[in-house]
This record gives sequence, C-alpha cells and structure tokens, in this order.
Amino acid sequence: VQFAESGGAVVQAGGSLRLSCAASGRTYAMGWFRQAPGKEREFVSGISWSGGRTAYADSVKGRFTISRDSAKTTVVLQMNSLKPEDTAVYYCAASPSVSSTYISTEENYYPYWGQGTQVTVSS
Repeated sequence: VQFAESGGAVVQAGGSLRLSCAASGRTYAMGWFRQAPGKEREFVSGISWSGGRTAYADSVKGRFTISRDSAKTTVVLQMNSLKPEDTAVYYCAASPSVSSTYISTEENYYPYWGQGTQVTVSS
C-alpha cells in the first residue's frame, strides 16, 4: 500500500489545517495518529471502510472532523481551533477491515502506515 499524505504546516493557535491521505489500491478503514516529541504515538481519529462510522480522541472532539471522498480513496482530517498541544507528526494508517461499525484506536489494527506529516501550532 502506498500513501500520499499532505497538508502539514506551521499555523498559529486558533487556526485550521486540512490533512489529506490517499491510499493506493482498494478501500481501507483509515485512521489518523499523531506523535509529539517525547511522547508515544496516539490515536486521533478513524473512519470505517464505508465512511459511515467515525471516531475521535476526546482531546480533538468538536475540533477535528474526518471524512472520505465518494470514491473512498482519500481521507481528509479537517483540524480547526488548533492548539499548541496539537503539535505533532501526524500519520495516516490503513486497515483492510470491511466492518461498517468497528473502528479501532489501537496501532496494531492498522498494518499500513504513511510517512507522516508535521503539524506545528505556534502560540
């Protein structure tokens, strides 16, 4: 699986960014994870294969929105009201699961990973 991630940038607190991830081949359940300096990688958001189910970490609920295009090949993470604590490398991940209801927050559920994109939020 090959990924094309984009959208990482430097932005001021309160601003917005839009991360995009396109995975080659078939449609996958997708997740976004992030890793801040000195911290473990953590789940941010996920979307089911069909796009009908989404999940968010408590820290981003109400600020981030995950969606996928009609072709189900690209997943977008819209990030609003960004905070300095959102600064991290954001990774796109894919799972071959075809479940319409289950979204995992665990890294080992996703065997395929993108290279990551840096998001920096300045105060």
